[in-house]
Amino acid sequence: MSSSDIFIGETIGTAILILLGGGVCAAVTLKASKARNAGWLAITFGWGFAVLTAVYTTAPLSGAHLNPAVTLAIAIKDGDWKNVPVYWAGQVLGAMIGAALVWVAYYGQFHAHLTDREIVGGPGAQDTAAKAVEAQEKGAGPVLGVFSTGPEIRVAWQNIATEVIGTIVLVLAVLTQGLNDKGNGLGTLGALITAFVVVSIGLSLGGPTGYAINPARDLGPRIVHALLPLPNKGGSDWGYAWVPVVGPLLGGAIAAGIYNVAFA
Repeated sequence: MSSSDIFIGETIGTAILILLGGGVCAAVTLKASKARNAGWLAITFGWGFAVLTAVYTTAPLSGAHLNPAVTLAIAIKDGDWKNVPVYWAGQVLGAMIGAALVWVAYYGQFHAHLTDREIVGGPGAQDTAAKAVEAQEKGAGPVLGVFSTGPEIRVAWQNIATEVIGTIVLVLAVLTQGLNDKGNGLGTLGALITAFVVVSIGLSLGGPTGYAINPARDLGPRIVHALLPLPNKGGSDWGYAWVPVVGPLLGGAIAAGIYNVAFA
């Protein structure tokens, strides 16, 4: 496959991934959404179906890595690094596009949410306002969770470990079951398997950090959150932003090492 096919495929695929994954987070979070408070099950299955849709759509173009940790692991496994920058560039750009499309799709809900006294503070909403202030003091604004992840308890080593462990599970599943017959990405059966693996990771390991398990999935939307003209949006929590980038990359590298030792 050509570099242009890889870049276009990863851009489109990651945009679809974030549009549908970020979309379910918006649906569950934002005021005036019909799915508000649908809960963690909705989020985990929403992300799983997002993976499924994105992979089915773009696997013929790029192999549908859609995740810098997967790209890194495949490069370590095969020893072929020439297209890694192209994959990563498409993934980050696609994630930014997907996050911007979530904002467009939920424009009215973002406005209603971020101008509501119970959300951003005001008379009669002291408890909620106090929580919002506390969150913003930590650097996380009231809708940042629609765009990127954050820990429930901030312990750097644990947050990193959680992301590493979740990514190892994901990448091992991709490497052992999900590679297509060309060995460069997810095939049809691999897409279905990986979608269920993502749901499983979310249900079992998503509680501590929100399971980024994908550097582009977190970094691209976080950049968009910082740039968008959202009222009362609060901070983008850049102090935590390195964790969902470094953790998944470490996890992908470790998974590739395990694969080469145990399965190759």
